[in-house]
Amino acid sequence: MTDKRAVFFVSDSTAITAETLGHSLMTQFAGQSFDYRTLRFIDSEEKACEARDRINAAHREQGLRPIIFSTLVVSAIHEIVASSEGLFIDFMDSFLSPLEEELGSRRVASVGHTHGVVTQEHYRHRMDAVNFALQNDDGGSIRQYERADLILVGVSRSGKTPTSVFLAIHYGVFVANYPLVDEELEESRLPADLKPWRDKLFGLTIQPERLQQIRQERSPESRYAALHQCQYEVRQVEALFRHNRIEYLDVTSKSIEEIATYILKATSLDHRRL
Repeated sequence: MTDKRAVFFVSDSTAITAETLGHSLMTQFAGQSFDYRTLRFIDSEEKACEARDRINAAHREQGLRPIIFSTLVVSAIHEIVASSEGLFIDFMDSFLSPLEEELGSRRVASVGHTHGVVTQEHYRHRMDAVNFALQNDDGGSIRQYERADLILVGVSRSGKTPTSVFLAIHYGVFVANYPLVDEELEESRLPADLKPWRDKLFGLTIQPERLQQIRQERSPESRYAALHQCQYEVRQVEALFRHNRIEYLDVTSKSIEEIATYILKATSLDHRRL
């Protein structure tokens, strides 16, 4: 028995939609603990039965009714998972039924089309943005900064890379990122490579204790992961941001979706979403 309730994200595809919407809802219940589990590519009745069995097993093991967020579109598969011993929340029906009524048209159940790209041009743009983010990760290629819509700056392990890739995949934003190191931090000065692109810069910061935890996983017991080093870098990078009037965000308790949304709004890039 446990006081940690299982939350399942179930999808016939990647489960990104179920995870994004489901996490957004569950964050409203800060006083409770949840055990998140994702069941992707549930695209056959056999897989649906396996998913149902896993949900029922969680109910028996935990003694708490699981919560299920679903974006399943095929009726037979949907019904199997919905018959499990959990609270079944169907995102697709919640939104599609009112749309059917309003549009006077029935939905066409298409597995895996939740993230369909509107046009091939949009698809190519997003893939170009992803390639750009990977090529310009961690200060890797400053020669392409002219093409960047945004350049994320911050200390090592403050979330620059995942945020860059997320913005590229979901919004087609061309994002580079650049790590600020001790030499720049000591003098609160921007590296020469960044000065021409001052208007494209956005800073990420993080609480030192959380930064230490992240670095410990990568380099245990190193100077890089020492709390005093993390405290120093965070203190200095925030001073650098203020001195150079660079807007920045503390990402410590924020999801990547929240970080991306904030940045898009703050930089006026939200109107460019694809």
